[in-house]
Amino acid sequence: GSLIFQVKCFNMDLEKVIEVLKEPSIKSNKDLEEGLSFLNEEFEKTKYSIVELTKHLDKVEKLYNNINDEIGNRVTK
Repeated sequence: GSLIFQVKCFNMDLEKVIEVLKEPSIKSNKDLEEGLSFLNEEFEKTKYSIVELTKHLDKVEKLYNNINDEIGNRVTK
């Protein structure tokens, strides 16, 4: 798959990030540390987004169930 990131991490530009990810065995320790920091930042941002979306989904589900239950109550009366 293609790795496309539209962010900069520290001093790494997009091309450098892709180079480090493609061939980490030939990169300097500094490049590896910067790549690791970049990936860690991406991981944390993604994790945060998933947690926030899960909270939102839970709220939507609760509201849906409340309305659905009310409709069920009215139909059975």
